[in-house]
Amino acid sequence: MLRSLSTAATGMIAQQLNLDVIANNVANVNTAGFKKVRAEFQELLSQTIKAPGAMTDQGTTQPIGVNVGLGTKSSATQKIFTSGTIQATGGKYDLAIEGDGFFQIQLSDGSLAYTRDGNFKVDANGQIVTTDGYLLQPAISIPQDAIEVTITPDGKVSVKTGTDTNLTETGQIQPVRFLNPAGLASIGANLYKETSASGTPFEGIAGQDGFGTIQQGFIEGSNVQIVEEMINLIQAERAFESNSKVVSSANEILKTTNQLR
Repeated sequence: MLRSLSTAATGMIAQQLNLDVIANNVANVNTAGFKKVRAEFQELLSQTIKAPGAMTDQGTTQPIGVNVGLGTKSSATQKIFTSGTIQATGGKYDLAIEGDGFFQIQLSDGSLAYTRDGNFKVDANGQIVTTDGYLLQPAISIPQDAIEVTITPDGKVSVKTGTDTNLTETGQIQPVRFLNPAGLASIGANLYKETSASGTPFEGIAGQDGFGTIQQGFIEGSNVQIVEEMINLIQAERAFESNSKVVSSANEILKTTNQLR
């Protein structure tokens, strides 16, 4: 059997994964806080037919060898945590982190997840929650009679009620950072979970020690660049097409060989 058949097949499988990744990026072009993914590939093992340095019949060493590659394989799909476009909304509970950091979210089972999606709301108890009702951590409650809510770039949350003339601080938003955010596990709903690859999160004050500032009335959009994804799509399609032509050529060679008399 020709090596080219299996080698080209690995290329087609790899480009199929690449197309899947591109499709997901394009599908989330308008998802708040979404981070694009890049497919990465590695060369498979090469088959050594003649090793470099082998002795020849004349007693000399072979200066080069003969190696035939066996194709490619997917090695990783990496999240790219560059900042998305900051979009003004005017919503008093819409928050964007301008720079590094994640919001802390408490899930239903009490564990923590992390997000860049700042589409926050207030529930019936006055607590700041995500669209799915998960609590922002540390928990912050807004009084029922609050007529003004102010969130400063360093994360301080202050309110003014109908009877007060001054703002009263009610909480502090504390973002977290990771040594390797690309190692976070995506669990859907714009949320990530800590893994051994990401390292443990460490809290800080927004705007200090490398943490980004918090902008009230803004939302961070997706960092997907649609033009870039269309170029990647064309490249993936052409690579898939080229590998399929190799399969067709190998098939014709085998057909001709089988017809030999």
